[in-house]
Amino acid sequence: MEPNGHRQDIAAVLKGQVMTTRFDKLLGWGRKYSMFVYPFVTACCGMEYMSVSASHYDLDRFGAAFPRFSPRQSDVLWVVGTISHKLAPLLLNVYEQMTEPKWVVSFGACASCGGPYDNYATVQGIDTILPVDIYIAGCPPRPEAVLDGVLKLQDLIQKSKQPWK
Repeated sequence: MEPNGHRQDIAAVLKGQVMTTRFDKLLGWGRKYSMFVYPFVTACCGMEYMSVSASHYDLDRFGAAFPRFSPRQSDVLWVVGTISHKLAPLLLNVYEQMTEPKWVVSFGACASCGGPYDNYATVQGIDTILPVDIYIAGCPPRPEAVLDGVLKLQDLIQKSKQPWK
């Protein structure tokens, strides 16, 4: 109530100065732009991963270019390349050490479905040992496909339920 007796509409007073949202939406927005990636690179797709991380395609603008080489400091696991059955327990160990919430990206044909290696030594898709959130197709995937996968992962992170305590 103003001194002259007129009431001001609070929405009109605060217009353009205040934004309201729910806390879990704000947390999702923050996590979307602060992905700490653990690259699990085993094969030729690693060259494509490095080229996407370089300055020409610039993953920094998506908030995903700062790789962590400790699973305890990362929340996104990029499985890049062929995974053998001998390597699968190590990959599972890395996944279990990551912080919560965590997401997994399958990078390329070998990680997604075994690629050209249809034999007893190769895991025919990492989804047989880990839950995969995003698949990036290609052998190796084009950088544009990788960027599309990053955008889809950001959308998934923002729309997912955000656990916090």
